[in-house]
Amino acid sequence: MRLIEIYQRLINLGKENDPRPKEEVEKYLARAAKEYEKLQDEERGYFDQERLTNPYSDTRILHGEPDTEVKKILAGIDMEVPEILLADRLREKGESIDLVLAHHPEGKAMANLYQVMALQEDVLAQLGVPINVAEGILSSRISEVERGMMPLNHNRAVDAARLLNIPFMCVHTPADNMVNTFLTKLFDEKQPETVGDVVQVLLTLPEYQASKALNAGPKCFVGKESNRAGKIFVDMTGGTSGSEDAFAKLAIAGVGTIVGMHMGEKHRKEAEKHHINVLIGGHMASDSLGLNLLLDELEKEGMEIISCSGFHRVKR
Repeated sequence: MRLIEIYQRLINLGKENDPRPKEEVEKYLARAAKEYEKLQDEERGYFDQERLTNPYSDTRILHGEPDTEVKKILAGIDMEVPEILLADRLREKGESIDLVLAHHPEGKAMANLYQVMALQEDVLAQLGVPINVAEGILSSRISEVERGMMPLNHNRAVDAARLLNIPFMCVHTPADNMVNTFLTKLFDEKQPETVGDVVQVLLTLPEYQASKALNAGPKCFVGKESNRAGKIFVDMTGGTSGSEDAFAKLAIAGVGTIVGMHMGEKHRKEAEKHHINVLIGGHMASDSLGLNLLLDELEKEGMEIISCSGFHRVKR
């Protein structure tokens, strides 16, 4: 497959598994088009035109010609300068690495990570939170994340890939959408009664089994495993952690248990305050699941995958 075909395929898979209705994704792209149309000619040169067709600002081709033929991919969760050097070293040893694929964003995709967090507003709205309240809750948190990205030297890995001429791309929210859809369907099918039952459902999956063997498996952060799970909310997509103010609204919406990748201390305390159980599946395990579901689709096209950097490859 060509690099551009891989990129477009992964974006389309992300759209197909987006927790928002299809029309909301199209509206998001339409708003980007209106923003572009309003710009003066001198400003249009700085506009990221990928936003017109790709709703995921954290998924981009970071280096490489779109027509590059790709047969073998070095894939991992965090692909930074050491992993770019690893790809170069593997090439020296005879591995024909055609593409380095990162899950977590780098370069311009990292700088614009905050933009994809608007997805969380629609997810809250689907749970019964009024959209104006959801937007208000997320607004300050999105601004906080944007400010947090500004001091970062986000282009280091991209520069390394450029100097070594190694094609490089990242796929973040599409992979997170995949795991969100997969786990939501799994819990709907299994109907776990307690938080402990939710843990056992996760441990039927090899990604979570592998993480548990490395002392990083599913863990109950808030509540007890004997607690009844109630309504389960899988919180695996939307860029990064949302606002801690959301927990009060989630409790009102009837959410009994949140299953997430990770959670900060401020968020944990708010969940505890509102008596919401929190189960952390594990960051690398959850990211591996999403990336695996995407890469299964690429392997069907004859792609060969080499895994590294916390990525546990499982074929389905």
